[in-house]
Amino acid sequence: MALFAVIAKRAPVGISIEEFQEKLAEGFRYTQELQEKGLIRDRWILVGASAGLNIYDVESHEQLMQLLYRSPAGLHLDFEVYPLISPPSYDPTAEGPAH
Repeated sequence: MALFAVIAKRAPVGISIEEFQEKLAEGFRYTQELQEKGLIRDRWILVGASAGLNIYDVESHEQLMQLLYRSPAGLHLDFEVYPLISPPSYDPTAEGPAH
């Protein structure tokens, strides 16, 4: 499984605020369903930022992208996607490519 933190910010381009609010409500129900299926571990609202933060637990980046853009609000949101690893998976002493 792959974990991703996704920040979704409002970007209601090409539709009225009323239409966006409807799509947002449908998208909220959609993410509830994904959480019930175990594809979203946590859902948060970023107070004051007009944004949400979801932690996705999916098979791949491709699956994540499919889920994001299947959302009824997906075309009217800007997504910031951050892959996550657990701290024991990160070794700051490991040698890597020179910078």
